[in-house]
Amino acid sequence: MRSSKSRSRNKNNRNKPQGNVVNRVFDSSGPEGKVRGTPQQIFDKYNQLARDAQLAGDRVATENFQQHAEHYLRLLAEAQREQEARREEQERQNRERQAQRDRERQERQERQERESNAAPAAADPMVQDPGEAPQPDVLETAQADTGLVETPEESAETAAPEEPKPKPKPKRRPRKPKAETPSPDAPPADTPPEAAE
Repeated sequence: MRSSKSRSRNKNNRNKPQGNVVNRVFDSSGPEGKVRGTPQQIFDKYNQLARDAQLAGDRVATENFQQHAEHYLRLLAEAQREQEARREEQERQNRERQAQRDRERQERQERQERESNAAPAAADPMVQDPGEAPQPDVLETAQADTGLVETPEESAETAAPEEPKPKPKPKRRPRKPKAETPSPDAPPADTPPEAAE
């Protein structure tokens, strides 16, 4: 046999349902039998039964149904309060995270601005950046006097470019000679030459 201590401990744990109570399905053993549904559905069912009992003139059954409805109304209200508290806590955490992100972004922008402002100030005004100096043209560098004698190959390279050589035309096959067409004075080919005279 179980001790009364363990029984009371188990009973206390059963009083507070865990999880999402608003959408949870309950089995309620009421005076009219079992009622099954979410707390809102059970509350509505017991209220309907209380109205029916009141119309029938049964004050005891009316009070009993109203007490059952009140129990599920309290369950529903408590669950909704918990949900609202969780929602507010989550919104507060989201606002804190967003504020933290905004601060980090602001710090990053300020740091970048300081670095971009500090870079030109740190440079010596007498030292010029080689990238900003005027760059010589490539052709000028190639034509500069190097003190070397120009060779015929170099002079040919600097002279006008050579014209491309014409491509050789492909060889054609000779055509077959056409059959000679007889002149109007000539005798027909079928007739012997003696008869033509």
